[in-house]
Amino acid sequence: MKIYTRTGDNGKTSLLSGKRVNKYNNRIIAYGSIDELNSILGVVRDFSPEIHKDEIFKIQNKLMIIASQLSNDKNYKNIPNINKKDTEFLENAIDRMTTKLDPLENFLIPGGNKLVSFTHLARCVCRRAEINVTRLKEKEELNKEILLFINRLSDYLFTLARFFSKTLKISELKWNTQ
Repeated sequence: MKIYTRTGDNGKTSLLSGKRVNKYNNRIIAYGSIDELNSILGVVRDFSPEIHKDEIFKIQNKLMIIASQLSNDKNYKNIPNINKKDTEFLENAIDRMTTKLDPLENFLIPGGNKLVSFTHLARCVCRRAEINVTRLKEKEELNKEILLFINRLSDYLFTLARFFSKTLKISELKWNTQ
């Protein structure tokens, strides 16, 4: 099977139903943002200590589910869904890491280490994906758990960046207003 189809050469692509839409359609932008987030998470996973690789891979699998849901314009029932347990998984991971971190007293400037920087970049991409999914939700009905998961994922990534700084003994770069 060839990777190229030539069907998108005129600025259109297909949703899951086969419906052709512009490549700047809100659905395409939303699931494209999720794809971008999943890709940068792959970089984070590649640089991560072994202990975090499975957790990040599980999140990447959830992002694949979200992307398939966002491409699903006809509400096909045979596609897996994101649910409350998925968001709770992120919350539990955040809570587990937070117990090992010093209280946050300053805003942080991303950087100090490649892994920490990539994790902060993933957090920013996650926030943009959340904005794009929110735009789609304003026009079309979506599973509410998708937005909850993405919102919590940005919190997870912020906490993960802090956790990486601590475990790698990298000083957090605190924002100084002076």
